[in-house]
Amino acid sequence: MPNNNAIADKMRKPETLSIDETIGNDSAILSGQLQILFEKLFSPNARKDLRRFSSTEVARLLGVTDSYVRHLAAQEETVSSEKSASGRRTFSLEEINAIRRHLGKTKPSYLPGRRPGDHLQVIAVTNFKGGSGKTTTAIHVAQYLALRGYRVLAVDLDPQASMSAMLGFQPEFDVNDNETLYGAIRYDEHQRPVEEVVRQTYFAGLDLIPGNLELHEFEHDTPRALADNERTDTDMFFMRVGNALSLLDDHYDVVVIDCPPTLGFLTLSALCAATSVLITVHPQMLDVASMNQFLAMTSDLLAVVKEAGGNLQYDWMRYLVTRYEANDGPQAQIVAFLRSLFNERVLTSMMVKSTAVSDAGLSKQTIYEAGRETMHRQTYDRAVEAMDGVNGEVEQLIRAAWGRA
Repeated sequence: MPNNNAIADKMRKPETLSIDETIGNDSAILSGQLQILFEKLFSPNARKDLRRFSSTEVARLLGVTDSYVRHLAAQEETVSSEKSASGRRTFSLEEINAIRRHLGKTKPSYLPGRRPGDHLQVIAVTNFKGGSGKTTTAIHVAQYLALRGYRVLAVDLDPQASMSAMLGFQPEFDVNDNETLYGAIRYDEHQRPVEEVVRQTYFAGLDLIPGNLELHEFEHDTPRALADNERTDTDMFFMRVGNALSLLDDHYDVVVIDCPPTLGFLTLSALCAATSVLITVHPQMLDVASMNQFLAMTSDLLAVVKEAGGNLQYDWMRYLVTRYEANDGPQAQIVAFLRSLFNERVLTSMMVKSTAVSDAGLSKQTIYEAGRETMHRQTYDRAVEAMDGVNGEVEQLIRAAWGRA
């Protein structure tokens, strides 16, 4: 825990410090205060828990009636729940999945995961423009799929590690050296099995490979590895993320990768590991122009990777409009412009800019974690409806890749 007097002393004497010392001290001060805030939010053990769900929410997730959910909870021994003081039943996500397994005994469609012959779906969520909603998209896609019974692995490849923090792991305190994906894809003798860097989260059905600043090391190590003439094709940088994830193939239905906001070796390796790509774009002209540069650079670099043997066969690629404001005329024009260019490659649903998502984020929650009672209900409902629309389209694309209607 930081010493407040020491912190105050550092803040009083910035003129005595060089710029590197000032930045380093600012980082230490902020890091310490964030840890204090984190412990206050998630006391006593600084770990997140997922809320319980009402029978109405469970019915919507499973596609059955509210009364049927309550009937199963009352009659089936394999289905458990808790009753509130008012007599209403609530369910944990583990209990929802137990109902899903019970229903799946007679109707397999209640179990949406992979079947024999279905390949692992690896979704790379990417853009190198900050503020495009990339991490928000990746987290909500992963949680949406877990809520619907898929086995999901979230991979945080962004050194800023916002996805990790949202899923309950502070990168400065909970993720040590060699505990990110870098540990499984590094080039030296310290490489470790990928299963050792996978963490279980509080969100049933959703595991995480966390991130932190050590992911930058891959960008520094790769040029040296490329200069090593003894390295084989299977050791090439663009194969390393895919090779690591292939060792987890039997454990998951879907992998969601939050790519770095740069077009470096790590992003290229993630794109080569992916079976599908979701590119976020904020509908402002500067952001669209930036995306144009991103697409041009990505095309050139992937062409080089393809010539070197990289796999670029995707099931689908889509653009997702994020932070959309329905009453903003210029944004509507840009969306229409994008649709005229890319047609069905622009998702029909859009991630709307919502105070509900922002309010939930203040306590490091997603809209799926926050309860309806915690904010204005109409605002909450609109946010959930928009988020479900986006993620429902992604789920349809996954199912189509598996040959299902």
